[in-house]
Amino acid sequence: MDQPKRTPGGRPAGPTSGAGPTTGAVPASGSGPGAAADAVVAEILNATVRPVVGAQRGVVVDSPPGAGKSTLVVRAARELVGAGERLMIVAQTNGQVDDLVDRLAEKAPDITIGRLHAADSRPAPEALRHANVTAAEKVGDLAELDVVISTSAKWQWVKAEAPWRHAIVDEAYQMRSDALLAVARLFERALFVGDPGQLDPFTVVGTEQWAGLSYDPSGSAVVTLLAHNPQIEPYRLPVSWRLPASAAPLISSAFYPYTPFRSGTGPDERRLTASVRPDGSALDAAIDRAAEHGWSLLELPARHTVRTDPQAVAAVAATVRRLLERGLTSHSEQGEAPLSPARIAVGTAHRDQAAAVRAALTALGVPVDHAAGPAVTVDTANRLQGREYDVTVVLHPLSGRPDATAFHLETGRLCVLASRHRHACIVVAREGIAALLDEHPATEPVQLGVSVQFPDGWEANHAVLAHLRRHRVALR
Repeated sequence: MDQPKRTPGGRPAGPTSGAGPTTGAVPASGSGPGAAADAVVAEILNATVRPVVGAQRGVVVDSPPGAGKSTLVVRAARELVGAGERLMIVAQTNGQVDDLVDRLAEKAPDITIGRLHAADSRPAPEALRHANVTAAEKVGDLAELDVVISTSAKWQWVKAEAPWRHAIVDEAYQMRSDALLAVARLFERALFVGDPGQLDPFTVVGTEQWAGLSYDPSGSAVVTLLAHNPQIEPYRLPVSWRLPASAAPLISSAFYPYTPFRSGTGPDERRLTASVRPDGSALDAAIDRAAEHGWSLLELPARHTVRTDPQAVAAVAATVRRLLERGLTSHSEQGEAPLSPARIAVGTAHRDQAAAVRAALTALGVPVDHAAGPAVTVDTANRLQGREYDVTVVLHPLSGRPDATAFHLETGRLCVLASRHRHACIVVAREGIAALLDEHPATEPVQLGVSVQFPDGWEANHAVLAHLRRHRVALR
């Protein structure tokens, strides 16, 4: 019998799939996005801080891009500490931990925070600049603090005489199930917060031997948790505060078809204006198109190329430089601000592509070294997860390729690349991607017990391309 189709988070798809205490449907136009989001957050905090007798040990929250996941983690931490609880927080990378420490210390200066780190690493200066933050290599040195934050890799080596009553697991869909198993002994209850549409957990070894097993150690911690605890019904945050009105409908329909969300802003609340007039080039046409519509596709002629396609890399770098030369200003609910290098990001699929773009930008005089001041971020989709910029320039994962591999078709990769922006996204690609998709349907072997992910990368790519074609600018 066919397996049921699944949402990106791995749960059965359908109009009410994953609909826990909240339905997850996009609220009617009569209720504002703020009220809709606040209602869901209030339910989540109540279930986390004031659980009823017999409640499940886990509260799961699915968050679309920019839905206020980090804000929810900070609010939950503050309320738990305010209720007299000590708390441990688990994140997946040192960067995520330092960001959380910085944000929590700034929002709650009355809370004492411990930054637990490995002996061979040092927390970022942003995390240590606060008077209420203490860093240490041993959890015993932080035992009396209100909150202790570290990576799952560090937590698994911690020995505690008594478990924490509460924990928060951030970016929970990026956490492998074996990592959760290693740290679950440290807490009694946990709030799991993550984005089911992002990239799956990373592993460097083959996982075929565990495929279809309920204890697959390479699977997502949340998917495994829900598989073994079907009575846990996830909450869903219904509003993206990052994505503009021009982007939220596409990202929602292409990547979250059964867990829809909407933008927290209206069609005219965000604008990009340029102080320098266009020069008639394709680059300026793509920039103006993106400024007006939120998207543009800068398309090079069809050709099979090496992965670090020199012409595509040059087009990406030239587009970034031209963005800065045109003196763009962003207008939003947060006010007006010039588009600085720090508010621009370039996204790629591979590290060597990112390195090639950095070299090209450096040759054009565009800053890419953050240690020397405001600079353009250039990185892979994996490392751009959870980050936010005003404008992004994306080198399409399938541009110039002779085939469409599972890596390049991974739904989460395209979702991350297309959902980092507050104002506009410019996609650089070679012509012919639609034909490539049709010539290379999915050929991954079918394995018993492994659910079918929905939407799959093939379908998501077609949906995004269909939208981008409306904003196509040819670069010859």
